[in-house]
Amino acid sequence: MARTYQNPVYPDTMADPFVLKHEGVYYAYGTGPGGTDGRQVPVLRSRDLVDWEPLGHALLPNGAAHYWAPEVAFHEGRFYMYYSSGSADEGTDQKLRVAVSDDPAGPFADTGAILVPDQAFSIDAHPYRHTDGEWYLYYCVDFLELADDHRIGTGIVVDRLLDMSTLAGNPQVVVRPHQDWHVFRKGRSMYGGVYDWHTVEGASVLVHEGQVHCFYSGGAWERENYGVSYVVAEHPLGPYRRPEGGHEALLMRSRPGAVIGPGHNSFTTSPDGSQTWIVYHAWDVGQTARRMCIDRLDWEDGRPVTAGPTHGPQEAPSG
Repeated sequence: MARTYQNPVYPDTMADPFVLKHEGVYYAYGTGPGGTDGRQVPVLRSRDLVDWEPLGHALLPNGAAHYWAPEVAFHEGRFYMYYSSGSADEGTDQKLRVAVSDDPAGPFADTGAILVPDQAFSIDAHPYRHTDGEWYLYYCVDFLELADDHRIGTGIVVDRLLDMSTLAGNPQVVVRPHQDWHVFRKGRSMYGGVYDWHTVEGASVLVHEGQVHCFYSGGAWERENYGVSYVVAEHPLGPYRRPEGGHEALLMRSRPGAVIGPGHNSFTTSPDGSQTWIVYHAWDVGQTARRMCIDRLDWEDGRPVTAGPTHGPQEAPSG
């Protein structure tokens, strides 16, 4: 009989989960409360994607009040954690930074580099190495100008990494909010004005049949409209096109009465490497915490599909 699992796969808060598979071992990093030792970023370890062991906290603090959405890249023997930190005020004073470690469990020490110092707000870094070996960084910034059918709010851009802590400085737009379900908050006071604020965030990239799929989460992270969709391009720098049917989240959305606001995902493969799995957070119906969940991702006629967000027994990752 096949082994099964049931979401969530970890009982405590683990928002914005990113999973790094390194030498057959999985490490998960997320947004969550800091440790009693002052370190930030909870880190977990697993060999099967189902049973997770807490390893404490991976990031040495840099003096900021809050830390968000860590992702880790392995390059030339070192581990690079991209994250944002800043003040307690939502939507202001968040800066993208990078920290380095010789071990995937940390400790990660901040390099002192602000990756996009010219931006008042930057979050949700996603390091991605393309098939040509080049590294790129997807991240979020705010847009206050109207163009085409875009909405005012937070969107995703991508830039090439010259090295693991230096961007080329020529960011290209990947996706801006453009649908009603992307609304974050109406009548939001930002940058000295009041806007119907929309958000797309949490980039994560998969290449399928030579096509770059940039997945994103749209809407309000604490509400039922939050879900996962995607745009497609021939190259990481774009231009990106929207698939049909984007009036709702194409890949994953809330299941009333069961799962609320699934999103801010990453991807990894099963232990035997034969399957792709999406890792994401979701609220329970009581909205007590955002917990880490996993579901299998498949492709049908070139489009990504998943049964998630699931909340009953499912067949576990193979291998």
